[in-house]
Amino acid sequence: MHEEDDDLLRAKLNSETAKISWKELERHFARGVVIRVAGELDLIEVAFHMARDDRTAVERWLTEGSVARASEADARGWAERTPSFWAVVAAPWVLVQEIRGEA
Repeated sequence: MHEEDDDLLRAKLNSETAKISWKELERHFARGVVIRVAGELDLIEVAFHMARDDRTAVERWLTEGSVARASEADARGWAERTPSFWAVVAAPWVLVQEIRGEA
């Protein structure tokens, strides 16, 4: 891909990022399409590499555990704490990053 195409995809993903609650996310979790992204990663960059099917980057994150399919334990914790998330779609996945430190 060309650098201009990459920039356009990043801009598109950035514009489609939204702050959502667990209640809004719960139905996507029930469908099995929620991917948890660790706070130290850039959510847009992860979505970009997933959209580009960059297996090398995605497999590295999966191995490190910094990107993972949301588990039942994640869902239970989120239901108890009701945090907010940044979310973006990299079809068919909904990538989420918990917003820490919100009151």
